[in-house]
Amino acid sequence: MTAILLLFLLGLVFLAFEVFVPGAVLGIMGGLAMLGGCVLAFNLYGPGGGLLATVVALAILAITLYVELVLLPKTRFGKKMLVQATLEGTSQPALAAPSVVGKTAITLTPLTPTGLVEIEGKRYEAFCRSGHAGKGESLQVVGLDNFRLIVTKL
Repeated sequence: MTAILLLFLLGLVFLAFEVFVPGAVLGIMGGLAMLGGCVLAFNLYGPGGGLLATVVALAILAITLYVELVLLPKTRFGKKMLVQATLEGTSQPALAAPSVVGKTAITLTPLTPTGLVEIEGKRYEAFCRSGHAGKGESLQVVGLDNFRLIVTKL
């Protein structure tokens, strides 16, 4: 009986500390400790004792998850652990609208044949039909591809 209680207690401790450690390692270890306690209860006390241990383990797991996911985020301590801020930004240049066709673009990087251009203060990815275009050259936008402009030398 003592070994079963110790495994359940160890599982509860692992589940509680799982909140503070990134990943699910402690949660998995806690679940395995409780599973070990249930297996031990089945071996020592038969189906009745094993079933009782399984119900207790599931109740402990449900209560722990409720405390961690519902109650903890509402506390002052839990609010300090949550990420509250968001960052605005993009990892890709803006997609071009058809209105940029016919405008002049200045190369920000060499186009060999793909690179970045600037049109009216906005950066776009571009493909140069003329092949290579050096940095700082003026190019004409002649069309749009899926995610880039098609440009050619003036």
